[in-house]
Amino acid sequence: MQQRLALVLTLVGFFSACGGDGGATVDEAMSESALDAPNPDPVPTYTLDSSWPPALPNDWAMGVPTSVSVDPRDHVWVLHRPRTVPEGAEENAAPAVLEFDAEGAFVRAWGGPADGYDWPDTEHGIFVDHENNVWITGINPRAGGDVSDQSDDMVLKFTQDGTFLFQAGGFDASGGNADTENPRQPADVAVYAPTGEAFVADGYGNRRVWVLDAETGAFKRQWGAFGNAPVDAFPTGEARPPAAPADPDAPLETEGLGPDQWGIVHGIGVSRDGFVYVADRGNRRIQVFTVDGEYVMQGFVNRTGPAASTVARVVFSADPEQRYIFANDFGNGKIWILDRQTLETVGELGSLGADPGQFTNLHHIAVDSNNALYGAEVGRNSRVQKFVVTGR
Repeated sequence: MQQRLALVLTLVGFFSACGGDGGATVDEAMSESALDAPNPDPVPTYTLDSSWPPALPNDWAMGVPTSVSVDPRDHVWVLHRPRTVPEGAEENAAPAVLEFDAEGAFVRAWGGPADGYDWPDTEHGIFVDHENNVWITGINPRAGGDVSDQSDDMVLKFTQDGTFLFQAGGFDASGGNADTENPRQPADVAVYAPTGEAFVADGYGNRRVWVLDAETGAFKRQWGAFGNAPVDAFPTGEARPPAAPADPDAPLETEGLGPDQWGIVHGIGVSRDGFVYVADRGNRRIQVFTVDGEYVMQGFVNRTGPAASTVARVVFSADPEQRYIFANDFGNGKIWILDRQTLETVGELGSLGADPGQFTNLHHIAVDSNNALYGAEVGRNSRVQKFVVTGR
């Protein structure tokens, strides 16, 4: 993988020097090169583990689960929205962060507004890093949000027991993509241990990857789609405009490279060999970069829909080479399995619906060391499901 991507980077430089369109040519070169290589590992297949999730203690009720992460011990972490518990259960709302051990037993819960930091009004993403630190993001817009009219312009870092470590940003803090000190409704985080950096999918209000020192929160660098400078989607200081209703009859763009800017930078992952994978949900694509922000390639995930929003997060298979990517299809009720070298789709699981094993608005996914998959649904299903490997 490393050698192949190094070859692609060489091609990037060559085509840029020649003044050609490096994006399309590099993608083709990457695909042709990688497809020639044999794949010794069959694609895994899955079945639903109906015993998961376990019951919560204290008669707690869970609101809409928005994100899930798996830590180095195979503990599963769920972020939910306590303000959305069913009517009549408000007094029994569980804390926002729930931890379960590798066998599925409940471990602890914490999180929510407290003195000393700004807890997001609309919880969005959770990521647990290699040191078992817990990162939280939120996406409440400046106006028209379900909870308040203040913008969740922050990323929070805690220890595994909920001790606050630091906050980058704050309510109504962002000045847009040009603001290197504050995010704007960030969606997701991934931490890369070798460089000690946190890569933020910044995300709903901005259109960038925003890189921080994972220990201090200090800004390091940023970039947009194809490595372009990110452009604000709406004016600084204004509320994010409400999303226009999707037109089911409108044809999807299925040809060409796609827009020069990202839509919603909804998910992010960094592979062991140091490549950053960005989930551009509305444009139905994954873009790949070096950790320094140099564009490598892109691939589309279910570009033909029918729903316009597909890949919402990127996670990697547990084998040493991380041969596969798992990408959840937000609008079409699938988890797609991609070859990481080519970004070609090689497998799938799930279907659109509300039955066990189906998905509606599958928002974030996670994978454990056994390649079991966990998915949080924010739509009408409002649940977390687990899938285990049944064959290869």
